[in-house]
Amino acid sequence: MSRVGFVTADAYFGHESFVDFGPDVEPGAQLETPEPRKRLLRLLTKTGAVDACEPIATMALTRADLERVHTREYLDAFERLSAGPGGELGDYAGFGHGSYEIAVLSAGGVTAAATAVWRNDVERAFALVRPPGHHAEPDRARGYCLLANIPIAVQHLRAHHELGRVAIIDWDVHHGNGAQRIYYSDPETLTVSVHQEELYPVDSGFITEVGEGPATGTNVNIPLPAGCGMGAYRDAFSRLVEPTVRHFRPDLLIVACGYDPGLLDPSSQMAVPARGFGEFTRRMMMLADELCGGRLVVAQEGGYSPLHSPFCGTAVVHALLGWEHLPVDPNPADDDAPEQRLHPWQAEAVTAAMEAARKSGALPR
Repeated sequence: MSRVGFVTADAYFGHESFVDFGPDVEPGAQLETPEPRKRLLRLLTKTGAVDACEPIATMALTRADLERVHTREYLDAFERLSAGPGGELGDYAGFGHGSYEIAVLSAGGVTAAATAVWRNDVERAFALVRPPGHHAEPDRARGYCLLANIPIAVQHLRAHHELGRVAIIDWDVHHGNGAQRIYYSDPETLTVSVHQEELYPVDSGFITEVGEGPATGTNVNIPLPAGCGMGAYRDAFSRLVEPTVRHFRPDLLIVACGYDPGLLDPSSQMAVPARGFGEFTRRMMMLADELCGGRLVVAQEGGYSPLHSPFCGTAVVHALLGWEHLPVDPNPADDDAPEQRLHPWQAEAVTAAMEAARKSGALPR
């Protein structure tokens, strides 16, 4: 059995996330809550996956670790508001008292997982952290994300462990705008985002965003039309995600893992069954084995269904462990179901993204 590291902490479930829709809307109903993550952890414990993994403690990060990615002004404002009742420093990213410390622990969890993999303490690792991070930008929070967990981990490894080329693959249903903005001019970092077209943020995630200067061709967006299931996702992975990563040849592969493309997720209109996330993970494991000595880190991002997300996450961790079996899927979605087939308009979207990637140099001409 492969050595798989697992990071989580009770403190992650204490983070309060909220969105304020104004005085005319009754408060209290929130999308990003601890419950999907708690249920995932309980299901992983029940299946024996937690015991089969090697525990990794979250890493204590310094202010210098955070300032490699975020501006000092943003961090000061975040820390100040967190010391009081909380506040909001970006769209859809409200937080309560004490969230600064929890967000630092979340980034520390991803950093600990990445460090353990890079040092070969484990072959691959899963970080069950909260709050998520893939929307956070250097100077603002966005979309429930307060600190850019994965970039903070990458920059820590570059500062302390001579990490070179990194590929960040984001299959959260929302565009991975944070890593795109942070690494848009960095030729040593490949950012690939497979997401629902113009869902969130609506101002990013287009195929024309390919990186700039010496990093042209290191940012690849694959915006898929609403309604995509396994057929479209398999097409995107086979024709674009995997060839792009092979062409880049990273030293480390990191996945921004959201379950919100899931068939029952309330935040999107995609149709990926729980087993699909296990398939995505196995594809990334094969790439990591081929290109970078098996070094693979999977970091928790979105996923908002307390019913479906735990099964999706269990599929991911079981795949990392090399296990094929899963608990029952509440909606198994046979490959022959209409929403799981590859339709012409979905293939056309992948083709358009491929053409843009080839033109930019992300794929061979």
